[in-house]
Amino acid sequence: MSNPVVLMDIDSRGVATVTINRPEVNNAYNGEMIQAMIDGIAHCAENDAVRIIVIKGNGRHFQAGADLKWLKGIGVLSPEENLAVSLNTATAIRGLTEIMKPTIALIHGGCFGGGTGIAAACDIVIASEDALFSITETRWGVMASVIIPQLNAAIGPRNTRRYALTCERFDAAKALELGLVHEVCPTGGLEEAAAPVIENLLMAAPIATEQTKRATLNDAGLLVSDEYFNELVEMHAAKRQTDEASEGLASFAEKRAPSWYPQG
Repeated sequence: MSNPVVLMDIDSRGVATVTINRPEVNNAYNGEMIQAMIDGIAHCAENDAVRIIVIKGNGRHFQAGADLKWLKGIGVLSPEENLAVSLNTATAIRGLTEIMKPTIALIHGGCFGGGTGIAAACDIVIASEDALFSITETRWGVMASVIIPQLNAAIGPRNTRRYALTCERFDAAKALELGLVHEVCPTGGLEEAAAPVIENLLMAAPIATEQTKRATLNDAGLLVSDEYFNELVEMHAAKRQTDEASEGLASFAEKRAPSWYPQG
């Protein structure tokens, strides 16, 4: 039997550690992982014993965005099946954003595409010096609509417009400057850096914490309406089944420049 794609551990203090566990593909997400994240966050939301959620990745990287082989396969599904995939993806990010318990992302190595959405959705982000970030979707002819609200809130529309359009990579120091992360620690020091943050969160009253988080999300416009949520989902799904997306994913698989790159 294969290992679970998401691991869950809850310690005696009520700290739940959710570990992304596909290290053989740099923790790239697929349908199974998305569903496991939905289930894991829902379990934490419903479990009164859970006070704090910590998200991290096994292996060399935190999360390398979508599994592009899986993504290519989605492109040939029926429109209804394709829409269901985007709905699940958006539901995972919405659940992480709207859970009324503190969330902490501990980021090392690569944090690309949807990984940046996870970071932006979390309340607190600590990155090690080896972390590398990129909002990669447009490079592959797809779009990041379902994480745009979180990215805009985290780094501002001006920076989202740059980094989601260029797909350029930036390091932990730049992520700190942009506001995507709150703290940078030495490589290998994430657990040590997180310890005092967790201690402070445990000292805060749970109901006051929930009320404060809800008010903050509401004021920031991150408690989106179902109507807008569905609009983001539909944009996300429709773009994936275009010729441009097919070409972008093919260029990745074939290790070549996409057709839209000027030739000669």
